[in-house]
Amino acid sequence: MMSNLLTLKDQTLPHPCFYEKAKRTCGRIHLPVAPECNIQCGYCSRAYDCVNESRPGVTSSIMEPEEAVSYLGEMLSLMPFVTVAGIAGPGDAFCDPERTLTTLEMVHRSYPTLNLCLSTNGLGIGPHISELARLGVGYVTVTINAATPETGALIYLHVRSGSRVLNGIEGAGLLIGRQLDALAALKAKKIAVKINTVVVSGINEGEVEEIARRVSKLGADIMNIIPAIAVPGTPFEHAPPVSSAELNELRKRSAGYIRQMRHCVRCRADAAGLLDLRDKQAHTTCHSASALDAQAHSCRCG
Repeated sequence: MMSNLLTLKDQTLPHPCFYEKAKRTCGRIHLPVAPECNIQCGYCSRAYDCVNESRPGVTSSIMEPEEAVSYLGEMLSLMPFVTVAGIAGPGDAFCDPERTLTTLEMVHRSYPTLNLCLSTNGLGIGPHISELARLGVGYVTVTINAATPETGALIYLHVRSGSRVLNGIEGAGLLIGRQLDALAALKAKKIAVKINTVVVSGINEGEVEEIARRVSKLGADIMNIIPAIAVPGTPFEHAPPVSSAELNELRKRSAGYIRQMRHCVRCRADAAGLLDLRDKQAHTTCHSASALDAQAHSCRCG
């Protein structure tokens, strides 16, 4: 039996990633203010001027905090159904925590009723969790791809902590420990936590259920198991794809521990709008304001 459920009642959840029923009525905006990353995953390639790809780690531009808040205001006037503003890359939100915290502070001050969220690999978030709670951040996604350092060493090419760059089992072990500590600390502050697990065929599928078991014990609210995208130029560009049957089996087994997200669209770092209308909506400046304005008149958050 599932040991953990969402900590907030469904009808109060305005975040479309945490609550599937909200995906048709409540939107999100990602503010691309985090350009750098403190780890290197074998499946990831960040792109900062990309308008053609639709996957995590890409954006049309990098924004300064002040630009992001100004952009947010413009988009909220066109998309009144947006209930969540988040930071999801294209790097990690806590590789440069000052940029992230400054952005969140400015957004919270300008739009105090807007829900705030962010995504992170968990390495550097620990010292900032109390500040996140003060700023009203209600949702955090932590990507955890391995249960053991041995498997993590196959996924993470390096882990950078301060001035140290760690490789192999040492780096993976540090990262996994920080991730689990961060999850416990976030839940102690009553922040809703989603766990993303990227499955690379032949590498980590055997540890997904153990990740589900561990994060459930620590209070995680929901888990999102997603197949790795074969990105050209990365070490895993030729990894065989995870089949739908394999993905469904991993979700089925993990659902015995924690609620599963099944509606992920693998957003860009500058995604905006409704999850259900991803292909019709803006990735920051990629679509015209008139197109967004037309959408705003047809969509409302109930």
